[in-house]
Amino acid sequence: MERTLQQYDSVARTCQDLFERKMNDYGCAWRILRLSSLTDQIFIKAQRIRSLQQKSVRKIDEGQAGEFIGIVNYCVMALIQIDLGIVAQPDLEPEKALELYTLKLSETRQLMQDKNHDYGEAWRDMRVSSLTDLIIQKLLRVKQIENNQGKTTVSEGIDANYQDMINYAIFALIHLNSKL
Repeated sequence: MERTLQQYDSVARTCQDLFERKMNDYGCAWRILRLSSLTDQIFIKAQRIRSLQQKSVRKIDEGQAGEFIGIVNYCVMALIQIDLGIVAQPDLEPEKALELYTLKLSETRQLMQDKNHDYGEAWRDMRVSSLTDLIIQKLLRVKQIENNQGKTTVSEGIDANYQDMINYAIFALIHLNSKL
């Protein structure tokens, strides 16, 4: 488990670094996005990954890793939006946004540790393509929950699905990094 935590933290730092650099460029413009818009952004990224995995020719010279990082960051934004709500104008200072990012990623890391304990690190034997499919499945679940105005009767809520997508994307990045 120690190896997993080290790899997880390394990937998480890479994701957070990009989030911070993009915030320097764009500010917190993402604060105006509704959850459905964030879900759709994540869906676009996941579909592109799947397309890259299935096609032998690509026309844009960007790989899967950047898209998985985008999934992590959009999911963290969604978790923040769930807590803070959507605003008409960006309202967060970069320091506060980073503090919230760190908090959400820390909570998600703890969930990963708990599930990893119970599942025995089964993700290590999974293919990146399977992790991609699981992310897409979670996205379809989130879209259905959004269509139901956020209500579920027996299933986990939207936040748990976003956390699972973060963990699947980080696992995929760990796999991709080990192949480099």
